[in-house]
Amino acid sequence: MILVTGGAGFIGSNFVLEWLAGGGEPVVNLDKLTYAGNLANLASLEGDVRHRFVHGDIGDRDLVERLLAEHGVRAIVHFAAESHVDRSIHGPEDFVATNVVGTFRLLEAARKHWGGLTGRDRDAFRFLHVSTDEVYGSLGPQDPAFAEANQYQPNSPYSASKAASDHLVRSYHHTYGLPVVTTNCSNNYGPFQFPEKLIPLVIHNALAGKPLPIYGDGMQIRDWLYVGDHCAAIRRALAAGVPGEVYNIGGNSEKPNLEVVQTLCAILDDERPRADGGPYADQITYVTDRPGHDRRYAIDARKIARDLGWQPAETFATGIRRTVRWYLDHQDWVANVTSGAYREWVQKHYA
Repeated sequence: MILVTGGAGFIGSNFVLEWLAGGGEPVVNLDKLTYAGNLANLASLEGDVRHRFVHGDIGDRDLVERLLAEHGVRAIVHFAAESHVDRSIHGPEDFVATNVVGTFRLLEAARKHWGGLTGRDRDAFRFLHVSTDEVYGSLGPQDPAFAEANQYQPNSPYSASKAASDHLVRSYHHTYGLPVVTTNCSNNYGPFQFPEKLIPLVIHNALAGKPLPIYGDGMQIRDWLYVGDHCAAIRRALAAGVPGEVYNIGGNSEKPNLEVVQTLCAILDDERPRADGGPYADQITYVTDRPGHDRRYAIDARKIARDLGWQPAETFATGIRRTVRWYLDHQDWVANVTSGAYREWVQKHYA
């Protein structure tokens, strides 16, 4: 079996669903079910004996050790993290607790488990750590994209906590020999993304007739990666990644935030026209930029293409339309996650 942490969250749940659909071995899914963890993401697996959900914290070392031993886990895929920059600005302590301390305790449990394995089981064990391009800092307009050898320059409490976790993972390989693989991905989008992030937030607000908030001038550039492509890359890195190596995963789709929002508006104009016949772009509203907002991220994904043979299957044009259609077809899911607490959060951050 494999242990997936954070497997009820956005990327984690997509990975679990695709892993099992692709014939992967059974999954033990450990998730704390904070605001962004949602068992509804996994509803299609109800009754599936290949999936065991455990409500728990990666920081509970006794629980993790018991799960690893009880299920003879041969790999850990570590998604669990606090992951939103805005929330880290207002509440950084949770990010340190989960991303740094939680990862440390997970590593300790993994080291104990791996230390007790022998022969092929010991050789085959992997700890795959899922991280972000934000650890590298911000790029200028003409700077080359982030490569695996780039210096870490995190600029938010979120990215700093992920950078710390990356360093811990690296140290456990070099100090103890733990067979770790780290992946650093660009901005993900797709089904089941909590609507605090740009793309689902814009879709939700557009349909509700609300303002579509754009930080600053909207020219912050991100490399956009469809979540299904990310999951395929993780599967490949788990199968063939070299212990101790880092692999950057990107979508080859650099876009300014404003262009992303305008694209979403155009798709919605086509797929779900406004009742008054007006364009959704009329709802675009510029708001004060957030503190320390990184200007540009871009991923150089040539290493994973060269060494592991992975390339994204989706272009931004195909992936974004699939994403909009998913949200249009799953408005019940959106309604269930956009509670009063969510509305208060939006007011706090975008007013």
